[in-house]
Amino acid sequence: MQLFPTRGYDGVSMDAIAQAAGVSKLTVYSHFEDKEALFSAAVTECCEQLLPHRTFELEPGLPVAEALGAIARGFLDLVLDDRAITLHRVMVSQAGQNPRLTEIFFSAGPRRTLLEMETFLQMTHASGALDVPNPVHAAEHFFCLLKGLRHMRILVGLSPVPNAAERESHAREVVGLFLRAYAPR
Repeated sequence: MQLFPTRGYDGVSMDAIAQAAGVSKLTVYSHFEDKEALFSAAVTECCEQLLPHRTFELEPGLPVAEALGAIARGFLDLVLDDRAITLHRVMVSQAGQNPRLTEIFFSAGPRRTLLEMETFLQMTHASGALDVPNPVHAAEHFFCLLKGLRHMRILVGLSPVPNAAERESHAREVVGLFLRAYAPR
């Protein structure tokens, strides 16, 4: 994840990866079939570091608002991480040239996160904590509210990355909107 955002996918070779990791190219290939598999694993690992699977587990007794708050803060930390912003820009620039690469990226990152959120929302619906008849759409709504237009402004260099206090305030506001939208009837 250090090389792909700075050099782009095409600018990174398996030799460069081996050198950066301080191992032989044979060692890299013993763990990853090819550069695509390594790229996918790198994106997945970055997501897991900043927004771990356990964040989406609905712990007994934990209020849904707190769980949603943790997910919101983790998601904002993920999408506003310097590496993620740089990699997002690389993926957008590559989209027309290498659709396979953008599919790998989407599957390893955004799709994984959406599926985790859908499962979380299914659990909250089943428990009666929220009324979420369509978890697929609700998951997308939640993350779109979090990103908003500010994320686009950041990607194109029109806005700075918000500080911790701004992120927290935004996360609370989005969680509040989401809870009102999906409150049990």
